[in-house]
Amino acid sequence: MKRPAFSLLPLAALIALAVLVADPSHAANAANAANAANAVYVAAEQTRVLQILPSPPAADSAAGKAELVVLHQLQLGRTPEQVAQARADEKDASMFLFHTVLGDKFNVAQLPLTAALSRKIADEQSANTVPAKTAFHRRRPYNMDKTLQAVCTTGTGDDSYPSGHATAAYLQALVLVEMVPEQRDAILARAAGFAHNRLVCGVHYPSDLEAGQVLAYAVHALLDGNPQFRRDLRAARAELRMALGLPPMRK
Repeated sequence: MKRPAFSLLPLAALIALAVLVADPSHAANAANAANAANAVYVAAEQTRVLQILPSPPAADSAAGKAELVVLHQLQLGRTPEQVAQARADEKDASMFLFHTVLGDKFNVAQLPLTAALSRKIADEQSANTVPAKTAFHRRRPYNMDKTLQAVCTTGTGDDSYPSGHATAAYLQALVLVEMVPEQRDAILARAAGFAHNRLVCGVHYPSDLEAGQVLAYAVHALLDGNPQFRRDLRAARAELRMALGLPPMRK
């Protein structure tokens, strides 16, 4: 599938253009921007999110129409079990979504340092996705095509791109892999499945997930340069590996 060229318009210009359009999504988008978390480790200016992400396919483009076809196919084929899992995933985009990989010992109550790190990583996701969501201003698929029936939480905001849930899943996964590299493949597979469930929900396009994955890897690449992150990671890693009965790591 041919992808469009990169968008290099400044964020302020894109926001200004959006304000000129009379659309109920503007209030929701403004609320998203106001609620964006402050980055603990990596700010959006460091990630340069508006430069590294290509513009999403236009709604009337062949690529945009093809994405809607994919969502209709998923809608026709999704099972009650798939819907239930997608709804369950929507409720928890923290590091603890990977309890399905690491087992019952991997829980918030027993791992306070890991939970604290997970919350900080969640702030990284928000701080880096919200500027992009506001700038790209992509309409959600269920608002674009009223024949699509979303089965998860919906909204009026034009904030589909990139997917915050996909970004969160991949970013939390990459940090967790640094803590338990023995489970790398299973952790990354779970992140991919979690992201795919946003399509099962009917609330995102495939390219929203792709952008979320790109953004997560970009943020993660910058994390190691932050001394505070390295300290928090070492503490959480030691806690988690002890809880799981794994040998300590020297790194």
